Amino acid sequence: MIRVSAKAYGSILIVISFYLSGCLNLVSNDEFDNDSGMYDRVPVWERSEWPYITNQSYGFVMEEGPYQILETDNEWNSTHHFVNFELPLSEGGSAPNGVVSLAVWLPDVPEGVTVPVIAEFGPYFDENSVETPSIEVPGTWLGQMIIDQILPHGYAFAQVSVMGTGRSNHCMDLMGNAEQLGVDAAVTWLGTQDWSNGGVSMIGKSYDGSTPWQAATFGNEYLKTIVPISGLIGVMELMWKNGSSEARAPIMHNGVYGSYGIDGDEEDVGNMCPDYIIGPGTGVAAYMWGSEVAGTYWEERYFLDRVLQNYKGSVYLIQGMHDWNVDPHMAVPVINQLKDVGIEAKGLFGQWDHDYPDRPDYHFDRSSEGRGREAYPEMVRFDWMQDLLEWFDWYLKDEGQKPGLFVEIQSNQGQWRIEDRYPPQNMETIAMELGGDLMNIAGTTTILPNGNFGPIYESEKFSEDIWIAGLPRLHIEVSTATVGGQIYALLEDCSEDGDCIHIGHAIMDLRYHEGGTQEQTWLPIFENIDVKMEFFAMDVQIESGHYIRLSLASTGEDYLPASTSSIVEISEGSTSNLLIDIIDPIDKIIFTPPECTHEYCLEWLNQTA
Repeated sequence: MIRVSAKAYGSILIVISFYLSGCLNLVSNDEFDNDSGMYDRVPVWERSEWPYITNQSYGFVMEEGPYQILETDNEWNSTHHFVNFELPLSEGGSAPNGVVSLAVWLPDVPEGVTVPVIAEFGPYFDENSVETPSIEVPGTWLGQMIIDQILPHGYAFAQVSVMGTGRSNHCMDLMGNAEQLGVDAAVTWLGTQDWSNGGVSMIGKSYDGSTPWQAATFGNEYLKTIVPISGLIGVMELMWKNGSSEARAPIMHNGVYGSYGIDGDEEDVGNMCPDYIIGPGTGVAAYMWGSEVAGTYWEERYFLDRVLQNYKGSVYLIQGMHDWNVDPHMAVPVINQLKDVGIEAKGLFGQWDHDYPDRPDYHFDRSSEGRGREAYPEMVRFDWMQDLLEWFDWYLKDEGQKPGLFVEIQSNQGQWRIEDRYPPQNMETIAMELGGDLMNIAGTTTILPNGNFGPIYESEKFSEDIWIAGLPRLHIEVSTATVGGQIYALLEDCSEDGDCIHIGHAIMDLRYHEGGTQEQTWLPIFENIDVKMEFFAMDVQIESGHYIRLSLASTGEDYLPASTSSIVEISEGSTSNLLIDIIDPIDKIIFTPPECTHEYCLEWLNQTA
């Protein structure tokens, strides 16, 4: 067991030195003694000692590139292009004439020099429905940062509108086949231009973090690396977990198709696709009767299996552990699945929500107690842009030194460490029996349908610190009144004073009690079933003297009650256990990132001092 206080981990810094040559021009040469007058790239665990800019609203690279942006005839220095490709007639709408709209920014490299391109693909360019400007205008969240900081190092940048958005034709089929084909066509176009060295990277957050996964399904030779930030490995996986439905799931398709599609103008004929009929009904059908009721709508929009089979590039996977929009199961254990098939992959998993790693104001405003606030301001990664530059240099230019293919994971108390995989290997597993190690303090073993109250279990106070990592499991033997029902499990860390904070949750529609997407059946009342629940990924430090609380109900968070409501009876004893995996930090590389000096960070530190 862990015997070092959780509070003491902040003082631990394991320094392993290796250097990459580079020039860091944001500070004067007098600040560091270096005979060459050049600054060295350093590994992540040494970056706290370097003069990163940490008082702004986002991060900066430590190196000034030699190039300027190539000027064009507009004020944004972009050029607009259309990419034509063939759509299957089965896609309807404008098929077979698919058209993708994109804009490109180039550096002023010498004539004959080719460069790689970094691209953001999404539905938010030149779209009246979301009130965004022309695609020729760099996006304020990511595009402008790449143009200002990465392009000067000899990179092009592109923004691409997915099908049915902006000036790209056809229907907006929500990550379906037409969109995927358009994404692939644009990747090929970017990789074959006279100015291109044939290396294409895709980066983006949320929807724009899902298009890289789409592109990777094709095994396109020009796609060298992707950086999905809170992106989707599948559309259904966004809104359903173990058969349970988020509140937004049944109607989300209606909103998407309505906002991007049929609006009464003359272009509606070209935008009318089969998915406009099929899509809005799939959410309701999935809630009522399971995943894929008819056809292949969800299968068409699941990317991970095809990525694992076809993709030949690398992945820099970024995820917030408290993401309320795109849950962390899009990254955990996806990172391990990538590594298992030989895809070079790195992970950056912090305690922020649906955001970039370097946003101090957003990180604070969108966190709360038990939802990342305990990790603030250590969660702010002002070295992120430098990390991107070094990643792109290696995978798009074959320059520098190969990045470390590890996972940078942050605990809920703010500690950063290095893991080869995540969940880590060779952890100790603790089994806590319901009704035994976990004492029933509610006096009931019954979960009523559509209720927010049921059994509550508490452990004894821990005599030592523990550090939970990965994917805790809850295996429960239950009986039901009908074939159906749902269990929501809330896990909390409680102090000696009885104050509790959220550390994790799980949910399962009991029709999927074996896990996966296949429904099971059983004989209610007379036959018990083994419910195998898995919590969303967590990395949690619990101090000595604290205890954990497990609360069971029929629903929670923003999940809907099960469409097949049932009374659920819990069987306590050896057949019902909470399984948690713990790490020993003694053998870990624990590091401190550059210290945040933004006003939000300083104000919070002053309040908590």
